[in-house]
Amino acid sequence: MRRVAVIGVGVTKFGKHDRTSAELFAEAARDALIDAELSPSAVQALYYGNVVGSETEKQLHTGPQAASVLGIPTVPTTRFETACASSHAAFRHATMEIAAGVSDIIMVGGAERVLNVPTAESTEYFAYASDASWEQTLGLTFPGVFALVARAHMAKYGTTEEQMAHVAVKNHRHGVLNPKAQFRKEITLDTVMTSPYIADPLKLYDCCPFTDGGAAVILASEEVARRHKRPIWVLGSAAASDYMLLHDKKDLSRVPATERAAAAAYRQAGLEPDDVDVVELHDCFTIAEIVATEGLGLFEPGAGGIAAEKGWTSLGGKIPVNTSGGLKAKGHPIGATGAAQIVEIVTQLRREAGQRQVDGAKVGLTHTLGGNTATVLVSLFGRD
Repeated sequence: MRRVAVIGVGVTKFGKHDRTSAELFAEAARDALIDAELSPSAVQALYYGNVVGSETEKQLHTGPQAASVLGIPTVPTTRFETACASSHAAFRHATMEIAAGVSDIIMVGGAERVLNVPTAESTEYFAYASDASWEQTLGLTFPGVFALVARAHMAKYGTTEEQMAHVAVKNHRHGVLNPKAQFRKEITLDTVMTSPYIADPLKLYDCCPFTDGGAAVILASEEVARRHKRPIWVLGSAAASDYMLLHDKKDLSRVPATERAAAAAYRQAGLEPDDVDVVELHDCFTIAEIVATEGLGLFEPGAGGIAAEKGWTSLGGKIPVNTSGGLKAKGHPIGATGAAQIVEIVTQLRREAGQRQVDGAKVGLTHTLGGNTATVLVSLFGRD
């Protein structure tokens, strides 16, 4: 298996846009190609994440559409849909294709447009990633799913609503430092605690926003990457799945798919959690970040809330988490989220993150969760 590196990254500003998802992806892809010092003709395949294009834009077959907008309509294209983990899954498969010797340069990314439809419609479309027969018919949406996770974690470990609020405050503080973030405004603990409940115990500020945006990453074989001035190496990339139905899950206070994907990625990289310097993880809700820090082995089970409260996951803390602002402040354009997390980690390992730079970062981790914890991708990255 050949070594694989990221040699180019690009991301749009997240928030409301009046452009199609294909156009948003084209902007990110153009920047990634410029960053990699490549022309579009150098790309040998495109792996693309998009989730609700059929609902919000009446558009299927978005892979070839994205390639056409870039002027490379003849390259093989594949659209991935694994809910919020779509472009991270695309990244993993592209990595395997290059490692296997099939291609030398692949573009990976994703885009989503959801703010062109009412919130009630977006909420319904996102719920399509849960079971249609048993859960959607009962009106279960993802705030409800993660409210159940929160209640289970609170009952088992004593995690508090205030500890979850600390996650929101921290990620908004980080988002201020990210010019591409949707929300660049600090919030206080009181702001979170007094915001209205969406699904008890989760309040408005415990929830990430709906977002439009695109992100792109250029992957290359070692031979190509060695000619690039700033390669960031893929050290490991793993996927895991779990039961789709909530009533089949044995313990809602943890995400077994995160634990399995993390263990596999660490084995591939020959690393341990203590070797990681910076993390971008899936904080669709504040409790999701707490549970993920535990599942990734960064903290013991039950200690994720304490870590947030004590500032261990803040810039300057023991292990900075979501320096981009995370899904909570940066935004969550679901088809683009996994690729956008990789963009942030690559930026950190290149030492190009400006005010949000983690000093001396050498190893980074990305974690993306799909749907109701049924799909998880974990990847590790390092610099020479």
